Amino acid sequence: MRRRSYVLAVLLVAASLALAACGAQVRESGGGGGQGGGEGKGENAPVRLAVVPKAIGFDFWEQVRLGAECAAQKAEGEVDIQWDGVTAETDVNGQVNLLQNFIEQGVDGLVYAATDAKVLYQVTKSAKQQDVTVVNIDSGTDPQPSDVPVFATDNVAAAEKVPDLISDELGEEGGEVAFIPFQQGTLTNEQREEGFKKGLEQHPELELVAEQSSQSDYNKALQVTEDILTANPNLDAIFAANEPGVLGAAEAVRQAGKAGDIVIIGWDASPEEIQGVEEGVISALVVQNPFRMGYDGTNAAVDIIRTGAKVESQDTGSTIVTKDNLEDEEVQSVLNPSCDNPPV
Repeated sequence: MRRRSYVLAVLLVAASLALAACGAQVRESGGGGGQGGGEGKGENAPVRLAVVPKAIGFDFWEQVRLGAECAAQKAEGEVDIQWDGVTAETDVNGQVNLLQNFIEQGVDGLVYAATDAKVLYQVTKSAKQQDVTVVNIDSGTDPQPSDVPVFATDNVAAAEKVPDLISDELGEEGGEVAFIPFQQGTLTNEQREEGFKKGLEQHPELELVAEQSSQSDYNKALQVTEDILTANPNLDAIFAANEPGVLGAAEAVRQAGKAGDIVIIGWDASPEEIQGVEEGVISALVVQNPFRMGYDGTNAAVDIIRTGAKVESQDTGSTIVTKDNLEDEEVQSVLNPSCDNPPV
């Protein structure tokens, strides 16, 4: 036992040294106490960041984590990332408490996606008052401080393309369309709704006949889609605005025996969503670049903390993915990013 313990200790030390050589330490946070902030500003000064998604357990946010870790590993000097999140995007209070805990632990910066634009503004305000740098990814706050950049998809512009996609599938005759948003009060939800409805104005052949929220929950999305299909037996198309909504809607359409008959346009690109595209259940996906959100957001926070740089918000882009372009090199770089060749 003593020999085994010694070997294990040696391996752990070696692993720690290898990670330190990359200039990064990436830890899963348990929400407890920790070290204070970085040891000083300036070029290559140590930096400690908390990177917090809307929720853990979704492929989209996992890609954000990989992007943030990649940026930390490529950075000069020591960049220490703590990754943690609530388990449901509707747990606004949980996210508030988690972020406040990180502030109290003395992190140098927060890189986070706001679950509620108005509520989380107070967290940003509190952090800034305590000299903690804030960068938003995916979703900002309301109001958005001018010195807090947002690295996110232009959700309005991307969602505005969705009615075009539906129209291409249905043809000149158009048809009945249902919309499944995901969480009222979230800036991304409101932006996608704005873009989608703006796009609909250009397509009088498309009639919006139903709108029900999935509340970012697969089972809820399944239920509301079943209800929509019952109330609208002639439904032609569905736009579901995030991953749980897409998967729940697709399953409801499958169970109704209408896979391939009802056009589904979705958002994001989990493996299950890609499978739906391959099977022809999902016609197209509006795919964001979560890896780039994590990567660029982390780099921005490090630059601000070390040099006081003024960083502007950035549109991290979106890609339309269909069965026809699924194997294209550019599409694959977004769907399967790597730190060796990041899609940034």
